[in-house]
Order: sequence, then structure tokens, then C-alpha cells
Amino acid sequence: MGTAFHRRDILQGLAALGGCSLLGSALAQPAKAAWPTKPIRLVVPFNAGGATDIIARTVGEALSKRVGQPVVVDNKGGAAGILGTDTVAKAPADGYTLLLSLSTSMLINQFLYTKLPYNPQKDLLMLSQIAAAPVTLVVHPSVPANNIKELLAYVKSHKGKLSYGSWGTGSYAHLAGSYMSKTMEADMAHVAYKGEAPMIQDLIGGQLQLCFSSALNTKPFIDSGRIKAIGVTGRQRMDILPKVPTIYEQGVQDDAYAIFGWVAMGAPAGLPKDIVDQIYGHLREIIKEPKVLERIAGAGFLPLMNSPETFRENYQRDMPVWKALAEAADAKLD
Repeated sequence: MGTAFHRRDILQGLAALGGCSLLGSALAQPAKAAWPTKPIRLVVPFNAGGATDIIARTVGEALSKRVGQPVVVDNKGGAAGILGTDTVAKAPADGYTLLLSLSTSMLINQFLYTKLPYNPQKDLLMLSQIAAAPVTLVVHPSVPANNIKELLAYVKSHKGKLSYGSWGTGSYAHLAGSYMSKTMEADMAHVAYKGEAPMIQDLIGGQLQLCFSSALNTKPFIDSGRIKAIGVTGRQRMDILPKVPTIYEQGVQDDAYAIFGWVAMGAPAGLPKDIVDQIYGHLREIIKEPKVLERIAGAGFLPLMNSPETFRENYQRDMPVWKALAEAADAKLD
């Protein structure tokens, strides 16, 4: 009896020790750090006040409310978005430095610049395309065209006599204008501006005949009749210009006009999957908020907020088109 009792005590004691050992091992495993435990920096590689900045502040404010930490928008403009994007590409992949930028710095620049300090495909993780950013094609009222086919015919018949503007060398406005000029053998002159506002003023003044520009900048002048809308890029009409048809639906379906830029969120490559999942989970809810949708539409954008997987698929699909446009425009920058 005593022996049995003793044996039972020993077995129970060993079991208890084994449990303690397992518990100790479990306690020794480092627990996953909670995210976020401090403010998040949202880098916008463009100056404050533009459409990208408006979207960044709207999304940042909504994200801050959901995660319970400040989301601080950091405008680091310069060099076509390169400076700010490079800052994020070289930041720790811990979820505390995120990027909100355009397709310019996240995709197109790799085909324009011979020396880019970051490789967007290797150094950035693509989190979500927040919104599609189609643009308007507008002309001076003196141009006798009311649709894209009439405009192309006019451009073709006025070789060497027309000018088109852009908000910078290598921008979509430059690449698309160059594509139009080459395909119509129009020999149009390209005038690059530092931003859209001075470009639109010169279009109104008649120094330019046509340009591609964001609806945020063109809508007031389209409404007042000071410039004329020919169409919009992409395959879907804009909510703020519902009567302006896409170039695509007008029967001109070249990739150069059907493609569109985008506003997207990225992060340093190597961001842990659990943080990626958390961020996308929040973004998926944020896009349902009426205020967010209103701001996106007001900027002339179309809401997307797709998954990292869909973003990557779209990225790979669009890359050859942007590369071909850059090569056709012979737009190489240093």
C-alpha cells in the first residue's frame, strides 16, 4: 500500500515537473509584439495640398481612429516622388513607416531614371491600391474637336503646329501626349511645367492646345467653358464628370489611353505578414466610410482598396504598358 502510494506520488510529481517544463518552454518563447504601440509615419513623397496629400490625410485619419495611435503624414516632396519613396524603401520593416504615393514613384520611375536609389519591385511591399487615378484630356476652346476621333484627326492635320503640356517630364501627361504625337505623326511640341496649375493657366491662355490633367484641376474650367473636355483615361467614367465619356468608350482603345495611374499604399519589403494582414483589414473597412469615399471621388479618383495579392497582379499587368510608353517617348532621366 505504502509502496503504491509512493510510486503514485513520484509519477504525479514527474508529470507536474513535465508540465512546468512545458510551461517554462512556452514562457521562454518570445511573444509577438503588439502593433501598433507608437505613432505611425505615413510618408507622402509630394508636397502638401495636392490630391495625393488629401487622400493620405483622409486615410491616415481613419486608420488612426481604428488602431488607436496617431498616423502622422510626412510630406517629403522632390524628384518626382523619389526622395520620399526612397525613405520608405530604406526604413525598418516594422509597420511604423508606410508610403502613400502614386504609380509614378512606385512603378513608372524605374523605366525613366537611369539611376534610381531604390528598386520598387524588391525594396517595397505593395499593400493596396487605394484608388484609380484617371485623368482628363482637355483642349483649348479654339480647337475644333469635341471627341477623341475628331481631336486625333485635327492633331494629324496640323503637323508641327501644336503644343501639349505636362506636369513634368516622364509624367503620364508627357508619355500620353508623346504617344499621341508619334502615332499621329504630328510632331507636337512638349512643354513641361512644375505642376498642373501653371499648365492649365497656359492652356486657358492659348499657349497650349491640349493636355492631360487631373479632374481636380480641370473640372472648374470645364464647367465654366474656359477649356473643353475631350474624354477621360481608363475604362470607367469619373463620378465628378459623369457626362465626359472615356476615350476607350469612344472607340480609341489603345493601352496608352486605357491605362490609368493610381494612388496606393506601400511599405518596406519584409513587413511581417501579420502586420500586412492587420493593415489591409483596416483599409478594407476604411473604404466603406462615406467621408473617405466622398474625398476620393472629389479628387477625381475611383475607389479600389484592393488586397496585396490583387495589387501585385495589377502591377505585373501594367508594367509592360508603362515601360513601352516610356520607351516610345524616349523619356530617360538622370
